[in-house]
Amino acid sequence: MDRQTGRPDLTTAAGAAAQSDAAVTVAVHDGETINNDQKDPSRWETLVLAYKTLGVVFGGLVTSPLYVYPSMPLKSPTEDDYLGIYSIMFWTLSLIGVVKYATIALQADDQGEALVEGLSAIILIVLFLLQKFGTSRVSFLLSPIMGAWTLTTPLVGIYSIIKHYPSIFKAISPHYIALFFLRNGKQGWIYLGGTVLCITGSEAMFADLGHFNRSSIRIAFLYTIYPSLVLTYAGQTAYLIRNPDDHFNGFYKFIPSAVYWPIFVIATLAAIVASQSLISATFSVIKQSVVLDYFPRVKVVHTSSSKEGEVYSPEVNYILMILCVAVILVFGDGQDIGNAFGVVVSIVMLITTILLTLVMIIIWRTPPALVALYFVVFFVMESVYVSAIFTKIPEGGWIPFAISLILAFIMFGWFYGRQRKLEYELTHKIDSERLRTLLIDPGLQRVPGLCFFYTNIQDGLTPILGHYIKNMRSLHKVTVFTTLRYLLVPKVAPGERIVVSKLGLRGVYRCVIRYGYADKLSLEGDDLVNQVIQSLRSHVLHCSNSLEVDTEVSELDEAKLAGVVHIRGKTRFYIGKDCGWFDRTMLAFYEVLHSNCRSALPAMGVPLPQRIEVGMLYEA
Repeated sequence: MDRQTGRPDLTTAAGAAAQSDAAVTVAVHDGETINNDQKDPSRWETLVLAYKTLGVVFGGLVTSPLYVYPSMPLKSPTEDDYLGIYSIMFWTLSLIGVVKYATIALQADDQGEALVEGLSAIILIVLFLLQKFGTSRVSFLLSPIMGAWTLTTPLVGIYSIIKHYPSIFKAISPHYIALFFLRNGKQGWIYLGGTVLCITGSEAMFADLGHFNRSSIRIAFLYTIYPSLVLTYAGQTAYLIRNPDDHFNGFYKFIPSAVYWPIFVIATLAAIVASQSLISATFSVIKQSVVLDYFPRVKVVHTSSSKEGEVYSPEVNYILMILCVAVILVFGDGQDIGNAFGVVVSIVMLITTILLTLVMIIIWRTPPALVALYFVVFFVMESVYVSAIFTKIPEGGWIPFAISLILAFIMFGWFYGRQRKLEYELTHKIDSERLRTLLIDPGLQRVPGLCFFYTNIQDGLTPILGHYIKNMRSLHKVTVFTTLRYLLVPKVAPGERIVVSKLGLRGVYRCVIRYGYADKLSLEGDDLVNQVIQSLRSHVLHCSNSLEVDTEVSELDEAKLAGVVHIRGKTRFYIGKDCGWFDRTMLAFYEVLHSNCRSALPAMGVPLPQRIEVGMLYEA
């Protein structure tokens, strides 16, 4: 944090612009009747969560007074200029913060002395190293810092209002905004690139929703963050009206000398902690992107046994840390980072408005008049902000665009490759008739043992099966085609975890293993294998006639004693000469991503001697 310019959220510029081939984890939540022990939190639990949001969700927003005024290069500002600017900030916070985000967006729920940049980098590294302990613990640790900041700055603001300009709240009248633009013209429009920073971090309200809940975020914003910002900006503006020469050092100068150093320390810590909201939001966004198959698979750790959205990704955490430290060291004066921050915030606001409009029309079925009112007000307001902040692109605003292009290329390359692979698998899948034809081949041997053959296709079987049978000329006497299915609940009840069925062929079964985010899939001690065998026995007893029951049950026992193997596919694209340059480029890039990402098959503890990988080339 630079005393002259302040420092915005340190992660945004670097991070915000930010299936096994035959075994995929399918995420579902609709249509499932799974026991879920989650209960609505009590009032006390909601208040505790609201307290924790101070250390995670609102860090970027509540520390915005550090850098808003320094980001506006006002020349000889007058009293009326400051009244107009405060009016703009008040209505921006009220309309975008209260109305749009806290009221509407949260409903759509399915991230003095100059402090040298090196110290900021060190503190930031420590912050990233804390992430592995989970959002709940980190937020509980950081919330006292943000709580102290949220309480002390409005108190200083009230003192400054009384001492310097008691009538500051007359600026709430919108006519001061009109006078500001009439007086400053084009320059006033350019100044919007600074005032937009007063709402920075508000997007974390819904980006971090998975880590908390709607009520806790709304309570914290409406009853602490919003009044704190209104009073802090009012006090800061009151001081600057009487001391316009201190414009570029407006935050620290308006602090009374008696409490200067304590608040300086709190401000320094708060500016660093402000990064937490974007760190947590990044984990959530990446996790959702992985589930939707729009991003290469990374390790996702659920740090809470009761909240599915509270996650941590080691790879993402350390990549983000490196990028953030690099940005700080390269753009250490803070001005370029502030410009990059403004570009990100304004574009995110505009995109959110458009997407919420679609939600209102398609999902909520909101009356057209209300949709039109919402869209016109916020789209026009935020479009003006976007147009103003785009003037900052040469001065650091290019940073998020560069990072966004890289991320977009990664996401598109991954999604394109996954879609091509899915198309091939659906075209060449093995249906029941094809499986029957393969198994009646007299040259096929049914070897002793129990085989778990993993497949990601629910309506049919993976083409790797045909490849395996044709080349190995064998199949285990008992083969269980297994699909892992991820449910958005903490734990799946033991009796509902395994669903089995017969495929109409002797010794051939289908099995769906369903698990929640707090479940641990482990085959150590043959626990899961025994559960599957038991489920198969029960299924045979209920679905087979009395003459076949004993035979099938004994075959299951004999197969398990003969040995258990787990077969999964390992596929690659064969890029032939007939492929065009686009396919050749994108599929080659996908193969690089695929070879360096994690497997979609959960760490199930399968012993190494029982693992078999079957390679297959898919023709592009």
